[in-house]
Amino acid sequence: MIGGRKQTIIFIITIVLFAIAAAPRRAPLTRDESVAEAWLRGTTLRDKVAQLMIIACVGEDPGAQLPDYQRFAHYVRDLHVGGFIVNNRITAGSVRNAEPHAVASFLNRMQRLSRIPLITAGDFERGASMRVADTARFPHLMAYGAANDPALTRALGAATAREAAALGIHWVFAPDADVNNNPDNPIINTRSFGEDPKLVSAHVRSFIEGARSVPQAKVLVTVKHFPGHGDTDVDSHMNLPVLNAPAERIRSLELEPFRGAILSRVDAVMSAHMAVPAIDESGVPATVSRKLLTGVLRDELGFRGMIVTDAMDMQGLTKQFSPAEAAVRALEAGADILLMPRDPEQALEGVVEAVRSGRLTEKRISDSTRRMLQAKARVGLQAKKLVDIESITTTTEDPELAAEAQRAADRAITLLRNDGGVLPLRTPEQSCFWILSEGRYGQSGRRFLDEVRRRSRGAQAWLLDPMTVQPEVDAILAKASSCSVHIIAALASTGSYNSAASLPGAYPKLLESLQQQNNTTIFVAIGTPYVARVFPAAPALVFTFSSAPTAEAAAVKELFGEIQPGGRMPVSIPGIARIGDGM
Repeated sequence: MIGGRKQTIIFIITIVLFAIAAAPRRAPLTRDESVAEAWLRGTTLRDKVAQLMIIACVGEDPGAQLPDYQRFAHYVRDLHVGGFIVNNRITAGSVRNAEPHAVASFLNRMQRLSRIPLITAGDFERGASMRVADTARFPHLMAYGAANDPALTRALGAATAREAAALGIHWVFAPDADVNNNPDNPIINTRSFGEDPKLVSAHVRSFIEGARSVPQAKVLVTVKHFPGHGDTDVDSHMNLPVLNAPAERIRSLELEPFRGAILSRVDAVMSAHMAVPAIDESGVPATVSRKLLTGVLRDELGFRGMIVTDAMDMQGLTKQFSPAEAAVRALEAGADILLMPRDPEQALEGVVEAVRSGRLTEKRISDSTRRMLQAKARVGLQAKKLVDIESITTTTEDPELAAEAQRAADRAITLLRNDGGVLPLRTPEQSCFWILSEGRYGQSGRRFLDEVRRRSRGAQAWLLDPMTVQPEVDAILAKASSCSVHIIAALASTGSYNSAASLPGAYPKLLESLQQQNNTTIFVAIGTPYVARVFPAAPALVFTFSSAPTAEAAAVKELFGEIQPGGRMPVSIPGIARIGDGM
């Protein structure tokens, strides 16, 4: 009897030991995972949800007694939000970028209030200059598509990482992976590398490679706007765009750059507020579509990084859902990070209630929170969360970065047509320069004017704006009657001039008058190339693919024969140009 019991015990022990040996062993935690777990200990459900929210700021440094400071301090100290995104200050008639030291000072003050370090982000699609003043003025991505030199794009990625790290920005919402194959796209346009998905994919990967090449500047890199915002003609800031294309076309074209980015181990993918009926027949925005974010991005493409929503205060989303419902639906769809919720407190309460009601599980929230915390560890926030304010200008005012920005703008210049060899200009002093700026109160066109006057004091040049009245234009035309060559520099950035299909104010009549004259006319499209549709018959056509000041300078250099135009069209313009055209 005793012997039988002993055998039974030995048998049970053998089975247990065999089960232990056969059980899958959990791999030891990585450094980033260990840091994330330490931060996660003691967090409540509300804390976990709040960590998924990125709040907008404008990079100013308000006094502690001011409402703006108190509001931000409340988000950090009481709500425990995950981080901030630095935006422009938009006021009536102007857009003002943040001052570098104010950005860093504000972020340091917020970091001191937070137990878990804050992550900070920026839409640095053309370097920090897209949001921060006094930084190198890199051209738009379409200029890099025109230059089509991977080394230039890698240099942009590296420069962006350097600038971001110097300013205390850990998360770069760039590069743009959209394929801009719709000439009437009002919001992507020159933010895209171009119309060819293979070219876009190659440059997306080059940017990621460049951003990862700076050891002392660890930043997260993001591709956007999934599943592809290029073939739309509606601005998702205002309404819901719809991608009306078959699923096969979307998989072979729009998704191509995202596949490339995933192969390059991109850190994050940003969703788009746009409907894709061929994949999700419900017509909801991709940001809240499980079929797109989980079905396509996670399951089909195999993406394992962070999914971040586009700004949740955009009307492509807000016209359909409340802040709470939008936040819950985004997490249900598979998003991890809620960017710029219209009302952060409503969004927080909505998600917490969804967990309590069983609509979402706490595990689902914890999974996304871990992704966020591991990303914070990956950029080294556990070791350093404050910005060294004294060293900012060493990077932001580095002359090599400014030279690199100008080099890229120069290489992008594309000469599509040069009938009669009118370029370079033979007699600049007998030429008239018509600079059609975008607005009276901005800097648009001023660099072009300064560069012309620096080279030719005798040249007649006028900087106009959409508010210039017809009698004033007529008076200038009378003065310009002696000019043998007219150079029309039309400045149009993304979304301007009614999707670049027409010109505002007195500009159309000015072009009509110039076309009726027998003089030679040179048309320079500064910014979106599609503006060339207003003057398709010009004897000479020049494209910059960017409205940055460096692009204005590059255009003047080309007109005066100081650089050889080597760019090629990265997009087609119906009836005017095909992809790859250029002299």
